[in-house]
Amino acid sequence: MFASRLFSRFSRNSLTLCRSVVNSPQEILVLSTYFHSFCGSTTKVFGYREHYSWGLCALHGARYQIHHDSRSMVEEQLDPFSLVADELSILANRLRTMVVAEVPKLASAAEYFFKMGVEGKRFRPTVLLLMASALNMPMPKPAPDGVIDTLPENLRAKQQCIAEITEMIHVASLLHDDVLDDAETRRGITSLNFAMGNKLAVLAGDFLLSRACVALASLKNTEVVSLLAKVVEHLVTGETMQMTTTSKERYSMEYYLQKTYYKTASLISNSCKAIALLAGQTTEVSMLAYEYGRNLGLAFQLIDDVLDFTGTSASLGKGSLSDIRHGIVTAPILFAIEEFPQLREVVDRGFDKPSDVDLIL
Repeated sequence: MFASRLFSRFSRNSLTLCRSVVNSPQEILVLSTYFHSFCGSTTKVFGYREHYSWGLCALHGARYQIHHDSRSMVEEQLDPFSLVADELSILANRLRTMVVAEVPKLASAAEYFFKMGVEGKRFRPTVLLLMASALNMPMPKPAPDGVIDTLPENLRAKQQCIAEITEMIHVASLLHDDVLDDAETRRGITSLNFAMGNKLAVLAGDFLLSRACVALASLKNTEVVSLLAKVVEHLVTGETMQMTTTSKERYSMEYYLQKTYYKTASLISNSCKAIALLAGQTTEVSMLAYEYGRNLGLAFQLIDDVLDFTGTSASLGKGSLSDIRHGIVTAPILFAIEEFPQLREVVDRGFDKPSDVDLIL
């Protein structure tokens, strides 16, 4: 969310500062609420960059410029999830029907994280449904010559389908990640790989990707298909980057942000762009939707990296300090090393001494 604050130095004091700004990744959703609640047209939606002095910019090298009273505006907003609560309920039911498999064991595995109570916060579908609400608003004045001010047939249903596809791709990536990380818990319960084994977890992830592909094909939009197919490639690329990081790349913020884009932000950014394309928006607006999703995704991961240090296993739904226990260098550690270069030695040996975690903290 507030990127300029996220890029403060992550000493103990700056970690506290970051927590005072955002307490959980879900709070980033208030940005999406702006799109839904304050705007009467798509022109005004993306005019926020001028009206509230926000610059949609890459997180590496630039900062958001946030109006002085934006924090108070955030605090006054409704719960963003409540704005699309009915659609999220429908989405949850549809997902449970979409992941049904013929083989009982595969069905149980595929449905594992779509059951009531463990379906997660639905952060990504909520962002997409709010984006759709903003982009589907009618123009406030007569459309320019050559522009037809009508919405495509079944538009909302198609955009809801994008939200469903995005969630299936996301859950598939979680199943595969848990196998690679040998994770024991996810969303507060035993991870699928620990409950049913690595092989079935991998197959369940593959099955979810195949169901997402079927749903994607039903949209009959080659540009949207290409966008979300690229997302799957990015997920694999990002995970490979994390597994094969060299000693030089380990300390590069640019490398970290590129990996984070592939692993987290690509899915959100390209899905936001897909929502805009289905709404018949211009190239400019579609790219603004993409940039919004990109920055939102990067900010989400930065906050998640901080919560790995400051959260508890109960609040996270997974083990805390899991990144450093697996030797993964994230933004808080990169910033800490700038202040305390001696931490490089700890990172280089992969946090393999019992006292290393305490030293980092």
